Amino acid sequence: MSELRDLTERLVSIPSHDDETAAGDAIASWLREHTAADVTRDDAGNVIAWRNRDADGDSLALVGHHDVVPPDETQVEDGDYVVYEDESRLYGRGTADMKGAVAAMLLAFRDADPDGPLAFASFAGEELGGVGVQQAIDEGFAPDYAVVGEGSTGYSADGTLDVAVAHKGRRASTVTASGTAAHASEVESGENAVYRACDAVDVLRDLAVPEADVLGQHLAGSVAVTEIEGGSAWNVIPESCEVTVDERTVPGERADVGAVEAVEGVSWTVEQDLPPMACDDAAFADGVLDAVREVQDGAGEHVAKPHATDAGWLAAAGTTCLVCGPAEQGEAHTADESVSLDVLERCKGVYRRAADAVPGGQS
Repeated sequence: MSELRDLTERLVSIPSHDDETAAGDAIASWLREHTAADVTRDDAGNVIAWRNRDADGDSLALVGHHDVVPPDETQVEDGDYVVYEDESRLYGRGTADMKGAVAAMLLAFRDADPDGPLAFASFAGEELGGVGVQQAIDEGFAPDYAVVGEGSTGYSADGTLDVAVAHKGRRASTVTASGTAAHASEVESGENAVYRACDAVDVLRDLAVPEADVLGQHLAGSVAVTEIEGGSAWNVIPESCEVTVDERTVPGERADVGAVEAVEGVSWTVEQDLPPMACDDAAFADGVLDAVREVQDGAGEHVAKPHATDAGWLAAAGTTCLVCGPAEQGEAHTADESVSLDVLERCKGVYRRAADAVPGGQS
C-alpha cells in the first residue's frame, strides 16, 4: 500500500491545471526508471508506453490523464498543491480525478506479465474535452481494448468498485436568434430576437430524447437550456439573443436539436461534442467484472456513467472500452476532493489482472 500511496502523493503534489509538462515528465521518468517499456511523449503532452508492442494478439491499454481542473484556494499553499492523508483517504486536487488511478495503473503496468501488447497512456487535456487523446488517435494510437481509470466507485453500493460498460456524451451548443432593433415604443418597427429565441426554446422542450441499452444498462439522454442572454437596454427591442444548450447524448441516435432552425431568424452552432461510450464486447466486460469481484469479496456490478470521458473518443475510433476507477460520484473537482486508499489498492489489482489476461476471452 505504501508504494501506491507514495506514488499517488507524488503525482498529486505536481500542479497540472495550467501546465501539464511537469506531471507528464514525472510519469515518463518513472516509467523509464521502473520499466523497460518504449516510452514516448508528444507535443500535446501525452505519455504513452508500450510493452510487447510487436507481440501477436489483441492489445490492451491502461488509460488515464494527468491534467486537473484549477484547485480550490484551500488546496494550494505557497504555490504548491496540498496533499494529506486522513482516515485512510488521500486529499488533494487530482487525487480522485485522476492521478490516483494513474498511479495504480503505473504499478500494474510495471508488474504485469502480459503475453500480448500492453500499453499505458496518460493523456493531457482531458479536462479541456479530450485534446490529448484526440491527438494520440490522430497519430495512430489504436489499442484493441482499453480500461479507462475514471471513476466507477459507489454506483452499486457505497464504497464498492464497479465497472462502467457505457457512459453518456455531452454536446454543447448555442442557439442564436437574430432580429431587428427598434425603439420599444414602436414595437412594430422591429423583430424581437428574444421572442424568436423563446420559440426555439419551445422546440427544444418538445424534442424526443433518445435512449439506449448497453449490456443490460439503460441510458437516457437529455436536452436542457442552461443560459439565455439577449437585449441591450430596457427601451430597445432586442436584435439578438443567445441560448446555451446542454445535451447529454447516448450511444446511437441524437436529439434533433437542429430543428430550432425552422424558427425564422434562428441558427444553431455546436461548440463541443464529447462522444458517448458503449462497450461492444460482453466477454471483456465480464472478465474485468470478474477481476473486480476477486479483489472485493464478490461485490461489484456493471453500471453506466452519466459523464463523458476519454473512453468516448477511443470507442469512436474503434477501441473496445470499459471505465473502472477509484473516484466516487460527486468527488471530482470539489474543494475537498479525495480518494480511498483501499479502493485504490483494489483498482491496482484489477488493472494487473486485466493486463495479465487476454482481452475478450480470446487466445
